[in-house]
Amino acid sequence: MRAAGSQRGVITIFVSMMMLLLTTILVVTAYAISTNNLNAVGNVQVRDEAIAAGQWYIEAAIQSDFTTPPASPADLVLVDAPMDINNDGVVDYFVDREAPECIQATQASTPAASSVTLPGFSAGNAWNILWEIRVNATDVVTGADVRLAQGVRLLVTNTQKTLFCGP
Repeated sequence: MRAAGSQRGVITIFVSMMMLLLTTILVVTAYAISTNNLNAVGNVQVRDEAIAAGQWYIEAAIQSDFTTPPASPADLVLVDAPMDINNDGVVDYFVDREAPECIQATQASTPAASSVTLPGFSAGNAWNILWEIRVNATDVVTGADVRLAQGVRLLVTNTQKTLFCGP
C-alpha cells in the first residue's frame, strides 16, 4: 500500500515539474517576442526621425534662391549640420547636404497668363530645370544612416539655365 501512495506522489511531482517547465518556456518566449517588437519600433522611430531631419534641410534648400547670382547651388553644401529633433538641447542627428544637381532642362512652353508678368521671362526665355537635392542624416547615438533625394522643378531664365546646366 505504501508503494502505490509513493507512486502517486512521484506522478504529481512529475506533472508539476512539466507544468512549471511549460510555463517557463511560455514566459521566456513572450519576453523574447516583446523585446524584438520593441527593437523594431525603436528602429522605425530612429529612421523616421532621421528622415524628418533630412527633410528639414531639403526644405531649407528649396526655399533658398540658389539660382540667382551671386548665390549658387554650391552654397547649399552642408557637412555635419546639427539637428536637435526633439528640442532638448542635445544634437540628435548630423546632416550632410550635397549641392543641388541639374538633372534636366527643358524649354518651358508658352507661359500661362500668370507667368507672363514675371520679370525676365518671355515665351522663348523660360526654362524648367529639374534639380535633385540629396541629403544624408546620421543618428549620433546609434549611427543609423538615412539617405534622401528629392526633386524640385524651377522656372529660370535662359541665362540661369546656361549657368547651371550648360548650353
